[in-house]
Amino acid sequence: MTDTTNKTPAEVLAPDVVTPEVVPPQAPTQDKPASLWSDAWKELRRKPGFIISALLVILMVVMAAFPTLFTSVDPRDCSLIDALQTPSAEHRFGTDLQGCDYYARTIWGARASVSIGLIVTFFSTIIAVALGSLSGYKGGWLDSTLSRFTDIMFAIPLILGALVILNALAGSRGVLQVSAVLIAFGWPTMMRLMRSSVLSVKELDFIDAARALGASDWRIITRHVLANGITPVVVYATITVGVIISAEASLSFLNVGLQLPAISWGLMINTAQNRILAFPHLLFFPGLFLSMTVFAFILMGDALRDALDPKLR
Repeated sequence: MTDTTNKTPAEVLAPDVVTPEVVPPQAPTQDKPASLWSDAWKELRRKPGFIISALLVILMVVMAAFPTLFTSVDPRDCSLIDALQTPSAEHRFGTDLQGCDYYARTIWGARASVSIGLIVTFFSTIIAVALGSLSGYKGGWLDSTLSRFTDIMFAIPLILGALVILNALAGSRGVLQVSAVLIAFGWPTMMRLMRSSVLSVKELDFIDAARALGASDWRIITRHVLANGITPVVVYATITVGVIISAEASLSFLNVGLQLPAISWGLMINTAQNRILAFPHLLFFPGLFLSMTVFAFILMGDALRDALDPKLR
């Protein structure tokens, strides 16, 4: 009950008036518009498969770039007295036929294998994006010519085409020679993906609006078409790194890839094929590192596909 003591009649009859608190106006917050890549990154951070694959990829890339961080042993410092030793405290992965430390050779083998995978994928992607964008956007005779040429190249299997060309090359076959041959046969699939993506993007309304505003074809392709059509190629390129690493190992195993004194996992598996039963460590360790690397890139590609495709979320 309200206390009316010491109040005048007018104050008693007057209702209590509550003065409202004045709140200063706040500036409207402007949220940044969400993009496909920002939404994908939020999705990827919650996927254990992507985290595991990313850690493996980083490990293998660092191992390939800085092998001395993982071993101080010279992989070519060999002693025939120590030939074909099984794993021990002195030689963690054992030794090979020449007495070389197998752990050091496995670590250094990542350089050639991962380098070929990244080099081939990078240049194949550039070729595919350039040809696919021109073919899909321009259309007409240019599209027909590039598409038929791509179909011819696509009909030649990667391993078979590389095997024939590398077998015909005289002299030593190093990283550059193997990479160049694999680039020649590694771009058609990505080109077809890029062309299909451009065909679907160029019919959208914002492309017509940019063209009506007077934007040049170069600006439309680089600023609008590529930004909205390159996603499938990025996903496939990630998987392609693992495929190319496997292809290099297969070619080296067949004696048409890298040649000694190069060090790669494929060459190590090649030299182990006749001693697998007696000395399984010669096959196990390079095969394990090769499988882990290929698995990491393929798993990352699958995670990117799921994150970048809204239908799969």
